[in-house]
This record gives sequence, C-alpha cells and structure tokens, in this order.
Amino acid sequence: MLSTFVKATTRPSADQTRLFESLMRDSHRSAYSLALRLTGNAAEAEDLVQEAYLRAFRFFHRYDTSLPFTSWLYRILTNAHIDSVRRSGRIRTTSLDQVGPDSNGTWEIADEEAIPDRLMMKDELEEPLQLGLMAMSSDFRIAVLLADVEGMAYEEIAEVMQTSIGTVRSRIHRGRKQLREYLKKECPERYREVMA
Repeated sequence: MLSTFVKATTRPSADQTRLFESLMRDSHRSAYSLALRLTGNAAEAEDLVQEAYLRAFRFFHRYDTSLPFTSWLYRILTNAHIDSVRRSGRIRTTSLDQVGPDSNGTWEIADEEAIPDRLMMKDELEEPLQLGLMAMSSDFRIAVLLADVEGMAYEEIAEVMQTSIGTVRSRIHRGRKQLREYLKKECPERYREVMA
C-alpha cells in the first residue's frame, strides 16, 4: 500500500516509513469517515484520503511527533478537500445525452444505492443531516464536522483550519444555524427538537 506513496516521493528512513505506516493504519478509518462526510461520495472520499496520505507522507519530515497525528492529518485532508472543491469549478461536464466514452451512445451510471459505503454513511449520519451538511459551504461544513462529529476543541479546529479561534466559533455558529434552517425547511416534523 505504501509503495505507491514511496514512488511519488523521496525515500524516507526505514524508521520514518514504519512510523508513518503505523499512524496511517491507526487513522485510516477516521480519515475516511471524515472524507466521506466532507464529500458525500464514496469514490471522492477514497480519492481525498489517498491525496491526503500522499501529502502527509511527502511532508512527514515536518510532522511534530509530540502532537496528535490525526489533527495534522485532518488539516492536510481539509486543505486537499478545499483544493478539490476549487478545482471542480474548472472541470468540464458532459451531458448524458451525448455519446458515451466507448462511442456506443450510452453511459454507464453507477447505482449509488448499491454502494456499501452509502449504508455506512446512513448509519453514521442520517441522510437529511448529510444532505444538510452538503448544502453548506465547505468552511462551515468542516468546522461543524470537526466540532460536533470529531469532538475537537476550538483550538484544535483553528490549527486544522489554519485560522483564528474567533473565525472557528463564527463558522461553527453559522454552520449550525444553516443546518437547523435546512432541517426546519426539509423535514420539520422529524427534527422538531433541533428547532428550539
């Protein structure tokens, strides 16, 4: 698994590689879970996690081992997500009415309901909540997820998002407000208690 990372970077020491592999194994599940919540899509989450680990390995010499690896990794992951969102504005879209890539006139579209990760996402965050999160701007979504799902302190979130604590508080407040408004509009009978 790490051989892909090694080919893309200069070779670190054997001890650094072992440490990185251990930290990667320990953090992969939580990194994927956060990526899935950020993107709302299993394939994009896998790509995001891979990009984050690639960046983390490339700059592992800068990691301070006295600090939590997940906080450092989450900063890299959220930055990679923001970069991806920015790039997506430049991606060319294709109509489903156009000829498919194999020139036979049809496109193969994946059945999103058949993806096992989608079931996992439904278990972790109910669909209306996930849709509400996806309706937010990425800065608000990241702040709310790190605070309310990951349970990180404002100081840690400020470090991950590379911003001030005041900005973090503002983003969390505004993000929660947007989520409440979304739930109030989309399913008021189900989320009456969050409307208070």
